[in-house]
Amino acid sequence: MANVFLVGAGPGDPGMLTLRAKEIIETCDIMIYDYLANADFLKWCKPDCEILYVGKKGGDHTLPQDKINDLIVEKARSGLVVCRLKGGDPYVFGRGGEEGEELVEAGIDFEVVPGITAGVAAAAYAGIPVTHRDFTTSVCFITGHEDPTKAESGNNWEVYGRSNSTLVFYMGVGNLPMIAQNLMENGRPADTPVALVRWGTRCNQTSFVSDLEHVAEEAQARNWKAPSIIIVGGVCSLHDKLGWFEKKPLLGQGVVVTRAREQASGLVNVLRSHGACVHEFPTISVEPLADYNEVETAILQLARYQWVVFTSVNGVKFFWEQLREIGLDARIFGGMQIAAIGPATADELRARGIEPDFIPEKYVAEHVVEGLLKRGIQGSDVLIPRAKVAREVLPRELKEAGCNVTVLPVYETRLVQADGDEIMTALGAGKIRYVTFTSSSTVENFFELVPADVFKNYPDVKIASIGPVTSETVKRFGFTPALEPEDYTIPGLVDALIKDATGE
Repeated sequence: MANVFLVGAGPGDPGMLTLRAKEIIETCDIMIYDYLANADFLKWCKPDCEILYVGKKGGDHTLPQDKINDLIVEKARSGLVVCRLKGGDPYVFGRGGEEGEELVEAGIDFEVVPGITAGVAAAAYAGIPVTHRDFTTSVCFITGHEDPTKAESGNNWEVYGRSNSTLVFYMGVGNLPMIAQNLMENGRPADTPVALVRWGTRCNQTSFVSDLEHVAEEAQARNWKAPSIIIVGGVCSLHDKLGWFEKKPLLGQGVVVTRAREQASGLVNVLRSHGACVHEFPTISVEPLADYNEVETAILQLARYQWVVFTSVNGVKFFWEQLREIGLDARIFGGMQIAAIGPATADELRARGIEPDFIPEKYVAEHVVEGLLKRGIQGSDVLIPRAKVAREVLPRELKEAGCNVTVLPVYETRLVQADGDEIMTALGAGKIRYVTFTSSSTVENFFELVPADVFKNYPDVKIASIGPVTSETVKRFGFTPALEPEDYTIPGLVDALIKDATGE
């Protein structure tokens, strides 16, 4: 059984990674990855995985290829599972064949996990089908940067020039004038459409279309850089008509997500679906309590309450875990009223067979109390499962209305980031446009890691707050949120970001 896997990471969009590739990343003991392999994939590695970067870009080699080959063989001989993660496909200009040969010579079994190559994916994300029966029935993948030690070029410019195939050049931006000139000298018309796609499929993708005669000049004027692919052929004329990715409303916008990692995936995925460059910076983690005796006692005495008010998704999850621990289920709520603060909390209850009796129109404590009083909660025994540390407005106002309120901590939040270096580096590089806050604790912990005095140096960065309570916490640090949705929910926050980014 092989313990070395040459894995294609795809072109960069996390959604383009294959299921098999993800499986290997999650289980490997040693990760050896390239410059063009999306570093976001590393978060799937096991905590004890040894991670080694061997990237190469623009002549800057962390390790030369022969040393990379030696490293793979050395690690493979340890008997541990080695994932060699490469951008795109290992066997399409990925030098995976050379690495495979070294493994064979060393007597080491290996497997190849193909990946989606940029020549197809980046072209598609730029609105360019590499084949189309109105233009061409064939496509040719070509290296734009050959091995300089070769005795003669492997490129047959006469064939390329006379062919009607779509030509896709990898790693060719530095040689673009030569490529264009050779094609024209060998028969390709000067007005043949040419497209350049940089960082294809990623949130910072950019592209443009020119023609063979002018493309090198225009690329120079745009200060065009690698990594890019060059596409030559009539199919490039479809770029504007079929282009879809670069129309996404948040494309290229750097958005910091400060939610706990356990909760962040929904927001992160939605933002990425709209094209945002998401910087995950979970300032808090959601953790179980050290002791659940109090929770267990409250559950066993649940019949004494007329109302149970769930204020968060986490409150539902952790409460239900304790229900299961003592062999109970949703039937224990029979005869009492259930309130859910927010649609996500309501959905979490519905998933467990509970239809909430009350969901407020707005999700701040003051509005919740008003709605509950209209429902006749006055004088009731009320249980509120929630975080160990949370706002006291809801319990206080219910008590003032004559309720007998029991606040029941079922989880706690903790500061998780060691430092703010990653975000401060991104801020300094101008990569951040928005910082999102979804609770007061995310605000407080963010500014513990990124000092307010430092953040003031970036006045163009906009703060997006989920609601007025969170906004008040932001103001305590000397800032005024630029965005606050009318609907205090994650979808409302995303809508506010899109409206601001598009100027609607």
